Order: sequence, then C-alpha cells, then structure tokens
Amino acid sequence: MTLAPLLSAPPQVIVHALTAIAAFLLGTAQVALPKGTLPHRAMGWTWVILMAVVAMSSFWIHTLCQIGPFSVIHGLSLLTLVLLPVGVLHARRHAVGRHRRVMLWLFAGALLVAGVFTLWPGRIMHDVVFGTTTHHGACM
Repeated sequence: MTLAPLLSAPPQVIVHALTAIAAFLLGTAQVALPKGTLPHRAMGWTWVILMAVVAMSSFWIHTLCQIGPFSVIHGLSLLTLVLLPVGVLHARRHAVGRHRRVMLWLFAGALLVAGVFTLWPGRIMHDVVFGTTTHHGACM
C-alpha cells in the first residue's frame, strides 16, 4: 500500500477521495450509534455536507468517459445530490423510516458500491491499496 498515487493526483481527486473516506468513516459510526440524539444530528449534518462535497467534486474528475467527459458514476453523483435533501426533509418531517431508507441507500450505493469500483485496476485507489503503478489521466 502506498499513498503516492493519491498524493500526486490532481487536487479535485484528493478532495474527492479524502471526503469520501471521511464520509465512509462517519457514516459507519452513524449506522452503529444511537439514533435521534444530538450527536446523531450533528454527525448527520456533517455527513450530508461531506457527501455533497464528494458528489460535487466528482464533476471535475474525468478519468472514465462514457458520455462525453462523464460516466455512469457521475449519474450516481447527480442522484446523490437529489437524494441528500430528500433524506434531510424526511428527518425534519419525522418520517424516520423514509429518512433511514434514503440515508442507508446513499451510504450503500454512493459510498460502498462506488467505493468498490474505485478498486478496479487502472484506478488511483487500486494503485493506493495494491501498490501498483498506472498512468492516470483525463480521457478527454
């Protein structure tokens, strides 16, 4: 394992990766800790902000291009930006079940599943975790 590929990546990739890691760690705590408490709410707002940064920063990353400079993963980012306020709205309306489903879906889909795809050979996080060296550049 080596951080060199990440540390030599463009700033938007570093921001994206570090906020995604922070959102994953905080989200894991959120799932495990008691719900409805003041710490849950504070951590929840922090998680929402982190997720918004993760999603928004992805639009400046163009290493997988399927639709012009974008990929299917960018569609997931759009969906994340739509679902984050929906999840918050459910919480504010005390629709706990709906809030839980939206936030768990975001955690699983936008962090876990997308995170697994970052380990695909040829991606920066694959090089970080497995210590390989790949040329990473824009596909445009």
